[in-house]
Amino acid sequence: MDRNLALEVVRVTEAAALYASRHMGRGNEDLANKSAVDAMAKVFSSVSIKGRVVISPGEEELLVRGSSLGNMAGLEADIALDPLEGKTTCANGGQNSITTIAIGERGCFFEVPPIYMEKIAVGPEAKGAIDINQSPQINIKRIARAMGKYIEDITVCVLDRERHRELIEHIRETGARIKLIQDGDISGAVAAAMKDKPIDVLMGVGGAMHGVLAASALKCLGGDIQARFVYRDDNDREMVRRTGEDDLDRIYGITDLAPGNNIMFSATGVTDGELLPGVRYYPGGAHTSSIVMRSKTHTIRYIAAEHQFDYKPMY
Repeated sequence: MDRNLALEVVRVTEAAALYASRHMGRGNEDLANKSAVDAMAKVFSSVSIKGRVVISPGEEELLVRGSSLGNMAGLEADIALDPLEGKTTCANGGQNSITTIAIGERGCFFEVPPIYMEKIAVGPEAKGAIDINQSPQINIKRIARAMGKYIEDITVCVLDRERHRELIEHIRETGARIKLIQDGDISGAVAAAMKDKPIDVLMGVGGAMHGVLAASALKCLGGDIQARFVYRDDNDREMVRRTGEDDLDRIYGITDLAPGNNIMFSATGVTDGELLPGVRYYPGGAHTSSIVMRSKTHTIRYIAAEHQFDYKPMY
C-alpha cells in the first residue's frame, strides 16, 4: 500500500465518525449506522484505489461484500471495514464505538463468514505465550510471566455478555483484573497491544469479521491473536465449509486471519473508549481522534483533526 494512502483512509474513518456521532444517545442505532455507511461510501469515492469489499457487516447496500470502492484509478486493494462498531452503544450514549477500515493487497484478509469466533489477543510482549486450547487461568499466568507482571496486575478485557459468565468467573479465580465493555472488541484487542492502554489481553467470543480487523491492526503492532469459529447451528458450519475450510475446529493465528504483508489499518473514535476518544464538538466544528498504522513499517500515527463545518458542508 502506498504510504500516501494513509491520510486518505483516515479521511474516510473521520467522516464516518462525524456522521455517526451526531446520533449518539438518540436511541436509533439504525440511523447512526446508516449515517456512518453513507459518509464512508461518499468519501471513499474520491480515494485513489480500485477497492473491493471483502469484510463488512453487510447491513447496508453501499458497503456489502463484493462491492467496489474508490475512484478506480489507483492500486487494486481488498478492504475490510466496519462503518460503526458499537452502533448500539453509540445510540445509547455509551462507550467504545469506533469506525474502522483495513486495506491491503488482493488476498490479504481471510474472508470469514458472518458468524462468531472465540478470540484471545495480546500485545508484542506476550506474543507466543497464548494458547486458545488452554484454560483462562493458564493463559493469564503465561501472559503475566511474559510481561513481567504479577497476575493481580493483569487486566483482561471481556465483552459484557451472558455467554461470558463462566469465562468471567474463571478470570476472577486467578486474581486478575477485568475490564467489561458493552461493545467494541476490536478496540479491546488493539488496546491490548498498545503500551499506553490499560488492557493486557482480550478474551471471549465476538464477531468473526471483528477478529480479522483486529488481526490486521495487531499485525501492524507486532501483537498476537488466536481464534476459532463458534457454531450456533449447522448453517454456521456450512458457511465455514464454503470458505474452503475442511477442519471446522481449526485454530487460526494472526497470519491466517490477515495473511497480507502490506496492510494499512485506520480507526476513528465515535464515542470515548478504550482505544480512542470520541468526537468533540465546539462552535462551528468538531475534533476527531484517529489512529493509522502500517504492517510493512510498523509505523503508528495518532491524528488529531479539527474540522471546520463552514468549510466542510458535508458535515
